[in-house]
Amino acid sequence: MNWELVIIAAALLAVAGVSRRLTDTSFTPAMAFVLIGLLVGPLVIGDVTIAPSSSILRTLAEATLAVVLFADASRIKLHLLRREYAVPLRLLAIGLPLTIALGALIATGIFSNLNGAEAVVLAVVLAPTDAALGQAVVTEPRLPSRIRQGLNVESGLNDGICVPLLLIALAIADVEDKTATGHHAISVVAEEIGYGILGGLAAGLVAAGVLAFGRRRDLISAAWLQVIPIAGAGLAYGLAAALGGSGFIAAFLAGAIFGAAVPSESEEASRLSEEVGGLLGGVTFLIFGAVLLGPALEHVDWRIALYAVLSLTLVRMLPVAIAMLGSGAQRQTVSFLGWFGPRGLASIVFAVIAVEEAHLAGVETILLTTYLTIGLSVLAHGITAAPLARRYARWYETHPPHRRPAMESVPAPHHRARGRPNASI
Repeated sequence: MNWELVIIAAALLAVAGVSRRLTDTSFTPAMAFVLIGLLVGPLVIGDVTIAPSSSILRTLAEATLAVVLFADASRIKLHLLRREYAVPLRLLAIGLPLTIALGALIATGIFSNLNGAEAVVLAVVLAPTDAALGQAVVTEPRLPSRIRQGLNVESGLNDGICVPLLLIALAIADVEDKTATGHHAISVVAEEIGYGILGGLAAGLVAAGVLAFGRRRDLISAAWLQVIPIAGAGLAYGLAAALGGSGFIAAFLAGAIFGAAVPSESEEASRLSEEVGGLLGGVTFLIFGAVLLGPALEHVDWRIALYAVLSLTLVRMLPVAIAMLGSGAQRQTVSFLGWFGPRGLASIVFAVIAVEEAHLAGVETILLTTYLTIGLSVLAHGITAAPLARRYARWYETHPPHRRPAMESVPAPHHRARGRPNASI
């Protein structure tokens, strides 16, 4: 008998039933789903036996990331960042490239079986951050808004930025492994990016046009208003995929166009898409624990464990420290920004893409390292998010209002946190 659907539904009911109690605690919903996945997967009970290369897993992961990318991009109002852009700009323009470079450099030193291009693939897969795994950090109202929103904006944008970088890295790795010619790799990357941009432009304009036209003439009911962003994400992904492009680039670009074209309406319409993204994310983490992380734990060696730990510490924290040089940020702030770079949903999907799209000799090492890093991140960042957010907030509040650190005290524009459309932050 196939118990997968029963287990997933029961897990969703269980977590939903205690979700308020889990808020701002050291046991997060992501931890609950991964733990349930480990228990019901082949490593323990064995009732969830979906193959890692299963089309079901890929479809779920891709649908989840497409919805999340669209919602993330539509949530970030870039025109507001002109008022306060320093933290996210530094983290994305300086910290992200340095994170990829340092991650690749350390990977070549630890893994003798990975060539340079494969090391870059691993570094790119583990570069995006997932603010949803440290929700207490971006929803703690006592934190300096500049720091809180900087982490939120970074997480919302870096997964979309990393998609084309991953495609390029995979193409170069295929050439280096002699599984593709240089001409073929360039053609594939050009098509993926070009058609992805085309699909995103078309879908974003259509979704924004439908919303603007319908609201102006009072044609859209409240219930169907919430469907428009999800349909926009699906249209973007579907158009790009049908043309041979990247659905993820399309979903991200479409969300950005949608949010920029109808900013007030898009915020009102995004509640369902964010909740659907959270629901699909929960299912993805459960299956991740069952069929990816669980079996991977049997094959972990000291090199993989070492890289996973370094990826969550040195590979993230040193680039952030360099990125914040000259900003005036206090040591406590730099440490806080450096630690809260959890790895999650985007890295899971990128790993699935690496399995399907590339033919890399070192793919097993890349996947095992990715799975362990995400598993450690779910645990470490989940446990520390609430207490460290409160501790950092207390440090900030110990300074009298007129003597608080200058850099941290600059107000930043409000951006909704992923998965919490109604959170008051």
